[in-house]
Amino acid sequence: MIGAIIALIGSIFLLLGALGLLRMPDVYNRMQAGTKSTTLGSMLFLIGAALYISKGQIWSRVILLILFIVFTNPISSHALARAAHKIKIPMAEETVKDDLTEDE
Repeated sequence: MIGAIIALIGSIFLLLGALGLLRMPDVYNRMQAGTKSTTLGSMLFLIGAALYISKGQIWSRVILLILFIVFTNPISSHALARAAHKIKIPMAEETVKDDLTEDE
């Protein structure tokens, strides 16, 4: 039962990430919303599924998958945001500060 609840919470985070992609004003905010929620949602879902299945060998695979997600999601999001900034995709009008322009 605990595994199913944790997997459900992970699924809710994934749903909220999808809603964030629809609600955010520009590509940079969408990437942030999508990356943070999918990282946490995927981790919780995998942990919940492993608890639900509860076989010995599944934990090593789940830990490897979680480590892969934790390391690759932020790096890929950062690379995509820098590429979008480099080709001058506009930011939302509400954006107050542009740190990448200041670094150049």
